[in-house]
Amino acid sequence: MSHFDSVVIGAGQSGPSLAAKLAASGRSTAMIERKLFGGTCVNTGCIPTKTLIASARTAHVARRAAEYGVNIGGPVRVDMKAVKARKDSIVAQSHDAVEKSMKTTPNLTAIEGQARFLDAHSIAVNGETHTADNIFLNVGARAQIPSIPGLDGIPFRTNSSMMEVDFLPEHLIILGGSYIALEFGQMYRRFGSDVTIVNRGARIMAREDPDVTQAVQEILEGEGIRIYNGCQNIRAAAGVKLIWNTGSVEGSHLLVATGRIPNTDDLALDRAGIHTDEHGYIMVDDQLRTTVPHIWAMGDCNGRGAFTHTSYNDYEIVAANFFDNDPRRVSDRIACYNLYVDPPLGRCGMTETEVRATGRPALIATRPMTKVARAVEKGETQGFFKVLVDSESKLILGASLLGVECDEVIHLLLDMMYAKKPCSVLQRAMHIHPTVSELIPTLLGDLKPLV
Repeated sequence: MSHFDSVVIGAGQSGPSLAAKLAASGRSTAMIERKLFGGTCVNTGCIPTKTLIASARTAHVARRAAEYGVNIGGPVRVDMKAVKARKDSIVAQSHDAVEKSMKTTPNLTAIEGQARFLDAHSIAVNGETHTADNIFLNVGARAQIPSIPGLDGIPFRTNSSMMEVDFLPEHLIILGGSYIALEFGQMYRRFGSDVTIVNRGARIMAREDPDVTQAVQEILEGEGIRIYNGCQNIRAAAGVKLIWNTGSVEGSHLLVATGRIPNTDDLALDRAGIHTDEHGYIMVDDQLRTTVPHIWAMGDCNGRGAFTHTSYNDYEIVAANFFDNDPRRVSDRIACYNLYVDPPLGRCGMTETEVRATGRPALIATRPMTKVARAVEKGETQGFFKVLVDSESKLILGASLLGVECDEVIHLLLDMMYAKKPCSVLQRAMHIHPTVSELIPTLLGDLKPLV
């Protein structure tokens, strides 16, 4: 048996940073990781998928070269083995850096294996018992596999196993209609696959406003992706086939992208007295403490965010409270994320639908990307800006920016929301021309009552 001042379980986005800080503070610390250092983001999420998206976008732009007066001189071909090799190389850099850090940091012991609680202070790994005064969980999430008749009888992939693909699927069927499904759908269509998306919901991206989802669907369909919404009573059949109440589709490969579930079912949390909700997410308070005072939960496993940036912010909140007695809270942060289709969707704060549901008086402004000079110059005019503002305080309530470079532009509005400054401050700012960002002040000058 070995004792540590602190044990961190899971080397995702928040775990390694916290483990290093704990070790640097003089606390004996253990990092327990059962599989891949760096977690989802580094190995099967953000880094590899955005690397693949970059390759897919390059192919897409190359096919459009003639629109810019550039003659390529032949058809565009995608070497999927080279695409995967590039992705693997970039992933390895990040993965290896995290692993090396965890294995070489003074006062930090890296332990590889499955962790399970024996009690609130004791953890079993590889037949050995480790005890700790404080324990921090960063165990992440994995793909959820739906209960669909026949699905277990046909081969399918998840976002994780898609990382091993080094060939071009002839016809990729994607089950799901949210962010992962759409990003993979556009990516593989641009690589050259036929792509069909089968979505159980009435529309894709159900959490977004209807005008946003309609615009994204039109963009994807414009590239040749078939999207079927409202598919009920889905069942799978031999030959990589999906059948639903109003139709069917047969393809060469199937990607299941119907959501995520937390990696909490094999930790024996009950032995430690840690409570989870009905979905398996670890219940935490506003400073990420579990129902056991000396145990914290960070990242996807706590249900308070499903992104790399929320996980890292969880680390910052825990560290501020633990080391500095700085009462940072989860409730202080503003919801924000990007959908990395092309053009990207940048989101922060409330949607129009959510603002309307509050009944509060509000203002709204929209602007099509066709009226953004930089977008016209780049030949990428799909999408639009939309921002919501409180009528009385003039504080920004939320925004949906769908268009070229909007994954970066969204931070203008997000930072104003954190600063709690009225939108007039940004409206009066002088921005550089020609940029996409320069039209945000103009957009705010067009605010009208939300009716």
